Amino acid sequence: MATVHRVYNFSAGPAVLPLPVLEEIQRDLISLPGVGMSILEISHRSAPFEKILAEAEQSIRSLAGIPSNYKVLFLQGGASLQFSMVPMNLLTAGATADYIDGGSWAEKAIKEAKKIGTVNVAANDFSGLSTSLFWVA
Repeated sequence: MATVHRVYNFSAGPAVLPLPVLEEIQRDLISLPGVGMSILEISHRSAPFEKILAEAEQSIRSLAGIPSNYKVLFLQGGASLQFSMVPMNLLTAGATADYIDGGSWAEKAIKEAKKIGTVNVAANDFSGLSTSLFWVA
């Protein structure tokens, strides 16, 4: 096997994974153990996929200390989609969403929330955090 030069990405989004994890993914991409097909080839309603999903949820709950009375959602879209999804699901009619504007990401979140309902920028904090805080009053 040829030696591969690896580049390490420490970005906020996709980042470096340990080589053993990549090797396991590579193996399972060809054929999941005990299944004989790739995860890309099995139904998302199949027992093997449901098992993978349940294990992923349990791992997330354990890692993050998420209690059983909270839901874990597996969603597509990343942070930018959440800028719309949070107010769509939490900003009820007649309520106001308060945001702390901390920079470019918060500005994007505020812009999307304004499409859904009433928004109040409760504070501006440009300390370099580049985050937004959302709550409904």
